[in-house]
Amino acid sequence: MGLKERIIEALCKDKSMPKEVIEALRQSSSSNKSIKSILIEKAGFSEKDFLVLISNVLGIPYLDIGKFSFPEENASFIPEEAAFKYKIFPISKIKNVLTLATANPLDVVVFDDIKMKLDVDVELVLSKEEDILAALNRLYKKEESISSIIEEADLNAEIVGNEDLSIQGYDLIAESEKAPIVKIVDLIIYEGLTKRASDIHIEPAETSLQVRYRIDGVLHKALEVPKQNQNAILARLKIMSNIDITESKIPQDGRFKVRIQGREVDFRVSSLPTKYGEKFVLRALDKSNLSIGLEKLGFSPYPKKVFEEAIKKPFGIILVTGPTGSGKSTTLYSVINSLNKPDRHIITIEDPVEYQLEGITQIQVHPEIGLTFSSALRSVLRQSPDIIMVGEIRDSETADIAIKASLTGEMIFSTLHTNDSVGAITRLVDMGIEPFLVASSLILTSAQRLCRKICEKCKEPYTKVPSYLREKLGLDSKVTLFRGKGCPACSNTGYKGREAILEVLPVDDKIKEMIIKREPESSIIKYAREEFGFKSLREDGIYKCINGVTTPEEVLRVT
Repeated sequence: MGLKERIIEALCKDKSMPKEVIEALRQSSSSNKSIKSILIEKAGFSEKDFLVLISNVLGIPYLDIGKFSFPEENASFIPEEAAFKYKIFPISKIKNVLTLATANPLDVVVFDDIKMKLDVDVELVLSKEEDILAALNRLYKKEESISSIIEEADLNAEIVGNEDLSIQGYDLIAESEKAPIVKIVDLIIYEGLTKRASDIHIEPAETSLQVRYRIDGVLHKALEVPKQNQNAILARLKIMSNIDITESKIPQDGRFKVRIQGREVDFRVSSLPTKYGEKFVLRALDKSNLSIGLEKLGFSPYPKKVFEEAIKKPFGIILVTGPTGSGKSTTLYSVINSLNKPDRHIITIEDPVEYQLEGITQIQVHPEIGLTFSSALRSVLRQSPDIIMVGEIRDSETADIAIKASLTGEMIFSTLHTNDSVGAITRLVDMGIEPFLVASSLILTSAQRLCRKICEKCKEPYTKVPSYLREKLGLDSKVTLFRGKGCPACSNTGYKGREAILEVLPVDDKIKEMIIKREPESSIIKYAREEFGFKSLREDGIYKCINGVTTPEEVLRVT
């Protein structure tokens, strides 16, 4: 029995696995899709989930090598070139047995070649590819410091050329072999990505060029570059982003794409003229962050159940609300991605298009030429869509068209800037939408915030919670909570990654009636609590505290 058949057999025993996933695996030979890509796209598997599955099927241990440090002597176990080429890491060598970490245990030709050339027996463990590459960089001292390159840089260097990197994309590792200024920019980006930065801020100051990374929603100072290098670095960014290199007095927008460790990451670029020069913000748009399945987004059981029921409806409107940077777009993209099937016509209207999704028609609005959210939405309705995602409802015209479209057979997803879920109802009415139209079209409103997650590698329980936190969050004095004590994996912050906390308000017949009667928000919330256990943002945050996902301080910070 081959590996594919063994995987299908193992998954068939998992009653929670959708039948469509099993069927897609059986047809993988004709679809030219790998087993891994099918499980990631259709079952919401992460790379670790896939490797753990392979581990169970093949009986090969899974090892999280990111948790371990390895002696320098391991570098002598295998040639450096082979290690990087085949993405294998030397774990240990005992007598004649060489243990290697790999993300591809089926590459038997490679392992046979190693056995023959090194005259060893090979044993395998499974690890994530990105962890293997990071460990190889540490072992073979490939991590070049930005500061050392700055010292070597020619302060009079000029950037020349006008290659369109924004379209083609380029390889950070290959490019880093070039001129010092190019290497500085590439390593700033590389380091930002390896530290999981969502935004890279490059900010001119009076005597230097400062770089900060936004990691898990919080800005951290990374380094300062000498002022003499500023113009060359900013020119390099402009060339990469395909924006006007000669213009420095007006804001500009651009984008570019990079390849890093086998994956492509898009960057959205914004420049802004300031007193000391142009400030750049690079927003990383990594499609690998788009989850499939609400559990992958970190939804608690109640919001997950309500949301899953809502998105199964054939028509209506679902609104996700929250301030800028609260993860609204990621939630909508993930939901849309999960609904993306060959028998559905999905169109998105965005400003800008952040993630490019296969099989989905995406429209970039251009208000300067008259292509606004409202005008685009009118045109989209003539394209016979099943599902429409409107990036944001900004005005009454867009709201009116979206709501009327949802009443004529379309499923509409969109976002609003309100503080809570019930506030979306009030906002629509304030925009001039008749309450009976709001009531007839609305399926669900939700509000969300992003809170930092406790680092799993240094998480510890504690019971001595400050009294003011207990009082503000209504925590029992005997409850055990968790925190991160700080470790290298989280840069000693105690946090790693972010997760949504959510409140959801399903709109049933009673709430529709209350909307038409213009009853106050407090009455709607009171009914929702009594009828289906509505929980506020803070209450969902408390649930995540008790379950060891985040800390009381984080819940108070974001709610």
